Amino acid sequence: MIRTVTRQTQEPFPVMNKPWSDFLQTRPIAGDEAQPDCVLNDLSHFGLIKAEDEDVEKFLQGQLTNDMREVTETHSNLAGWCSAKGRMLANFRCFRRNDAYYLQTLRENMESVLKRLGMYILMSKVSLTDVSDELIRVGITGTCAEQILKDFVDNLPTSSNEVAQKGELTVIRLPGDTPRFEVIGPEEALQKLWQKAEISAVRMNGDYWALQDIRAGIPTIYQRTSEAFVPQMTNMQLIDGVSFTKGCYTGQEVVARMQYLGKLKRRMYLAHVETDTPPQPGDELFASDSSSAQGAGKLVDAQPVGNGGYDLLAVIEIDSAEAAKVSLGENGPRLTLKQLPYPFAE
Repeated sequence: MIRTVTRQTQEPFPVMNKPWSDFLQTRPIAGDEAQPDCVLNDLSHFGLIKAEDEDVEKFLQGQLTNDMREVTETHSNLAGWCSAKGRMLANFRCFRRNDAYYLQTLRENMESVLKRLGMYILMSKVSLTDVSDELIRVGITGTCAEQILKDFVDNLPTSSNEVAQKGELTVIRLPGDTPRFEVIGPEEALQKLWQKAEISAVRMNGDYWALQDIRAGIPTIYQRTSEAFVPQMTNMQLIDGVSFTKGCYTGQEVVARMQYLGKLKRRMYLAHVETDTPPQPGDELFASDSSSAQGAGKLVDAQPVGNGGYDLLAVIEIDSAEAAKVSLGENGPRLTLKQLPYPFAE
């Protein structure tokens, strides 16, 4: 189903492309205890916005934190979308395909994003369309990923955020400590790829994909954390998610002031916590020595790991994090900080 945004309220979003859903019901899925070397993920829990028409680049430049002129058919990037107060309403994986821009965010964000983003179009010649169920997205992670994809795409991307296009398929290489790719294309083409891939890869649920983002230090903005963080709090400036030279966009003054005039007091850390209660995005953190009225921090995302407990990303007061006395709630388990795959900027 394709829907073009107007300024009216949108109808509820469909759960998934039905032929694709029917196809997946015939494919096996591994249990939570599985730790395979190569993994297949259905990425239908993400939504996809197609942005096009003659004013689209200028429009997106005025809305998103990153430089959309750098998004090409061979390069993808991350971008935040902020309120006037510089707080992220959502964040996107941005790429191009057949002369249109595509913005990928969690499906739960789609209705609010399309409604609010559409309000900024005004007299611009811009079309925003929900194509979440027109283009299927599949993730392949692990040792067999490159070999699988060589049968479908020439000149596979070799560096993070690089993109390759061939025929109906778009392939993006994503950050991670093992080869990880997202493949975008129509349903029939993705069925063929899936059937080829599942010979050597194991299907896992969406928690596995989210865990790879966590371990790569990539934040995900949920509805419950919308407007909770300035981009720098989630390290967006460290992962090619913010441009400080592109010019004005909504919230840019606050983001720039934080970069050049302010002192960052909170930033995002990778951590592990042992608990039987699943942590949730937006959960409050506690540190006994914190004097902030905003608390010691908030969870960005958390996912279970095979050997127990949860790996997570959390925005934490720098002083509290360095004291290593941060817990999940006042009486909850303590977080053990881990090394992010990229350094903090001085």
